Amino acid sequence: MTETLAYLFAGAVFGLAGGFSPGPTTTVVVSQTLRFGFFDGVKVAIAPALTDAPIVTASVLLVGEIAGFKPVLGCISLLGALFLLYLCFESFRVRGVEIDESQVEPQSIRKGFLANLFNPHPYMFWFVIGAPKLIEAYRISLTTAVGFMVGLYVCLIGSKICVAFLVGRSRGFLMSRGYVYVNRALGLVLGIFALLFFRDAITFFQNASS
Repeated sequence: MTETLAYLFAGAVFGLAGGFSPGPTTTVVVSQTLRFGFFDGVKVAIAPALTDAPIVTASVLLVGEIAGFKPVLGCISLLGALFLLYLCFESFRVRGVEIDESQVEPQSIRKGFLANLFNPHPYMFWFVIGAPKLIEAYRISLTTAVGFMVGLYVCLIGSKICVAFLVGRSRGFLMSRGYVYVNRALGLVLGIFALLFFRDAITFFQNASS
């Protein structure tokens, strides 16, 4: 149960970080909300549920195939740590987000789909962070793997819906101190996870040489 909760927490942190951080999908969520209302923002927020399935499947199959090669897993963990450090750094750099509302059309689901599809972050996340963690969780139990996925997507989609709601109530939300502090708090936790990934990389390299 403790391990299941740990993976649920990890998924939740990754989801919140992806949901609240500035990026293509968040930008479209905000612009559609400002122009057409909260429910159009929600349509964009659900985009990851539509676009991530092929990415998740491909990354899990690939990482699963190389699971027996410790040096390769060490490299993947190292890349994951570096990507998490990059996300941590970006979270601390957030000073607010200004959105250009000019000349956007509704079609929110299509816009959200395209924004997420051509955003490189989901691909990087799943191949160097998400897939290894999901495989680890599955080796513990199916419940643990499901917990990781539930924590990730409930918080990813939920946080983007939260952004749409808050922006709908106050256009200044993305320039507020609250938004900056949320990103910094999440950045701190991402930094901790980066250290854990560095630890895993060292372990894999040590096991490969022994």
